Amino acid sequence: MAEAGVIEMLTPAQVLEKREQGSDALILDVRTETEWEEAHIPGATLMPVHTIAYGHQELDKHRETIVVCQHGMRSLNAARFLAGTAGFTNISNMIGGMAEWTGPVETGV
Repeated sequence: MAEAGVIEMLTPAQVLEKREQGSDALILDVRTETEWEEAHIPGATLMPVHTIAYGHQELDKHRETIVVCQHGMRSLNAARFLAGTAGFTNISNMIGGMAEWTGPVETGV
C-alpha cells in the first residue's frame, strides 16, 4: 500500500494483467454516462469526474483503485484529487485510457 499523495501509472496491459490475476482493485471510470454506455471495462464503477468531489466518500480510500477515462487526462486529474485532497492511499491512473484498452468491454448501462 502506497502513502497518500502517490499515484502509480499503469498501462492498459498492466491493468488487464492485474484483472487476469484476480485483483480486486476497483476500476473507477470517470467518463461521462454516454462514453460509459459506448464501452466500459466489465465490473468497473462509473463516477463521472464532475461527481468525484462528493462521490469519493462512497469509496474505500484504502482499496486499490485504478482510475480510467478515455485518454488518461481526466483520470489523472481525478487520481490527483483522490490521492491528495481525499487521502486515498492506493491510487493508480491507467495511461492512455479506454482508447488504448484491448481487454474485454461491456456496452450499455
